[in-house]
Amino acid sequence: MVIRQVELETVCGITSKLPQNTRPEVAFAGKSNVGKSSLINGLLNRKSLARTSSQPGKTRTINFYNVNRQVYLVDLPGYGYARTGEEVKAEWGKMIENYLHTSKQLKAVFLLIDIRHEPSANDKDMYNWIVHQGYEPIIIATKLDKIKRSQVAKHLKMLKDGLHPVEGTRFVPFSAQTRQGKEEIWEIIDSLTEEVLL
Repeated sequence: MVIRQVELETVCGITSKLPQNTRPEVAFAGKSNVGKSSLINGLLNRKSLARTSSQPGKTRTINFYNVNRQVYLVDLPGYGYARTGEEVKAEWGKMIENYLHTSKQLKAVFLLIDIRHEPSANDKDMYNWIVHQGYEPIIIATKLDKIKRSQVAKHLKMLKDGLHPVEGTRFVPFSAQTRQGKEEIWEIIDSLTEEVLL
């Protein structure tokens, strides 16, 4: 997709009402420090549209990015940050669950997992939970530039062994530094939304 126009259109907090969008949505979930903001900035050819932070756990809202007035990229709150209180974690969980249950336009959920490490308990829980909500998560293996090229296949196998994914689940290695994987992610988004846009 050629990015002509991007707008952070809606920001929903815990008490906010979710928007009734008429265009397709794709959502991005992942741990607080997995590189979600960097991925979204990379996909949108922006440096700081999605706020990156040296302090994980800063995204406490659901952010809707309107791209070309055709599709929404939806940034979900990061999970698993140790210093976040249990009460706040529970509220974030309710926000995400409410969104997955009520969005009429959600076409796919991308789950970001750090390619360098085995999936955490939080990663596994989130994967299984998204599947339970009726979606088949597409896994984006972030921080690709942090490992050697010869190690990629081994690390992808590690992710698959840890998640026990549904057969046919797609894994896309991604680097925010080199933008490797960006085109593949957009191809997936386009294929999921083009029928809706016809």
